Amino acid sequence: MGEAHPPMDQLQDLEYCIDSNPPWPETILLAFQNYILVLGTSVMIPTLLVPMMGGTDGDKARVIQTLLFVAGINTLLQALFGTRLPTVVGGSFAYVVPIAYIINDSSLQRIDEPHIRFIQTMRAIQGALIVAASIQIILGYSQVWGLLSRFFSPLGMAPVVGLVGLGLFQRGFPALGNCVEIGLPMLFLVIGLSQYLKHVKPTRDFPIFERFSVLISVTIIWIYSLILTASGAYRGKPYLTQLSCRTDRANLISTAPWFKFPYPLQWGPPTFAAGHSFAMMSAVLVSMAESTGAYKAASRLAIATPPPAYVLSRGIGWQGIGILLDGLFGTGTGSTVSVENVGLLGLTRVGSRRVVQISAGFMIFFSLLGKFGAVFASIPFAIYAALYCVLFGLVGSVGLSFLQFTNMNCMRNLFITGLSLFLGISIPQFFDQYWVLPRRGLVHTNAGWFNAFLNTIFMSPPTVGLIIAVFLDNTIDVDKSKKDRGMTWWVKFRTFRGDNRNEEFYTLPFNLNRFFPPT
Repeated sequence: MGEAHPPMDQLQDLEYCIDSNPPWPETILLAFQNYILVLGTSVMIPTLLVPMMGGTDGDKARVIQTLLFVAGINTLLQALFGTRLPTVVGGSFAYVVPIAYIINDSSLQRIDEPHIRFIQTMRAIQGALIVAASIQIILGYSQVWGLLSRFFSPLGMAPVVGLVGLGLFQRGFPALGNCVEIGLPMLFLVIGLSQYLKHVKPTRDFPIFERFSVLISVTIIWIYSLILTASGAYRGKPYLTQLSCRTDRANLISTAPWFKFPYPLQWGPPTFAAGHSFAMMSAVLVSMAESTGAYKAASRLAIATPPPAYVLSRGIGWQGIGILLDGLFGTGTGSTVSVENVGLLGLTRVGSRRVVQISAGFMIFFSLLGKFGAVFASIPFAIYAALYCVLFGLVGSVGLSFLQFTNMNCMRNLFITGLSLFLGISIPQFFDQYWVLPRRGLVHTNAGWFNAFLNTIFMSPPTVGLIIAVFLDNTIDVDKSKKDRGMTWWVKFRTFRGDNRNEEFYTLPFNLNRFFPPT
């Protein structure tokens, strides 16, 4: 291998790492950009689920507020006490399958009055989340997840992190295609500003287009879509087009309260059912696989060392507490690391932790002031889909960058990488085709929770990739291929004391390391 491009465990061409902070005005604008990006998923999930539960537009507005409020708290907890990486923790699509199973439970479907059905379904989802959160809390704080991560090599992690980004392909162009006239200009604008105009500095030596390409393009295209909506361009168009393109379809601004403080058990006491909890546990396991990949990608984009096993466990433990909070507040879904916000670190070349902590403040602030938050939530989803094309792709390529630590001239490695990437996309796609009414997934035994459990696991590309890549990597020619797998490169990052840079990135604040000594 020529040493023209030696492998690097930290990316060099980023501007700010975890501990270096941009000037305050820039930090606040970057944080706001993170907040705008989180809104896509935070609005999309309740928009999908609340009507299925029998909820009104007002209920939907409240669920979105609650989801954002808890996302703010979870992001803050993760950045302060969890992995301490600049990651946003928001609502996750991984929970949709078990939640759909709970919504379609015959005992809930029997309720005729829609509002009562909505409340009862919400309580059932809360109970399931509270019970399922215990898996992550136990696996995280007992360090079991950290012990499992000893089997992860750069070769095993490349497809997993790659699939964290690439596995979300259906939320990119297919969603953009629902409203091409808004989505395509958005895609071209983001690429143009962030890549071709990044060296243009209209104001004193400041790369405004590179830093704020998302904010500038969202503003321009949003105004353009407001004009299209107001001019009646979508009158008489199909329902899906109206939903994807119009800025007034969500009915959020009219139904959102001016001020509302989300509080625990606001929908009433949670109800517990064993089947619901088992089904939800699959989504919690999936979110662990996805988050592990997202943390590895975030550490690379924030110029940090790969998180040691202890830090990974700590992050998973705090994420479990996050899911517990989702259950207590009633966000309607569980949470995981936001992949698009990890991609944003690379697009802006800013990996500062402070930016993410302040964006958590924005999430909490705007979720309390309902009307203001609802204005931003009216951004058409096609705009987000265009951003996802760029950001998910970026996270996927960060995964592939782990291959530089491995020997890719070795047939064993090519076989493992290819098979886990291919099956990681192909198996979920196969399960996904069957996820239509009334079939409800490929697996349908008489035990509904079992069906939801298996369908959730196999519909997640990173989870399938993790199972296949880690199994093959630890069973094929293991002794001979230590160096080829890149283990010698990563072994020093496994323990906290293994690399002196870990101290700088992952030490807990407020001298808490005295009470929780790293292992």
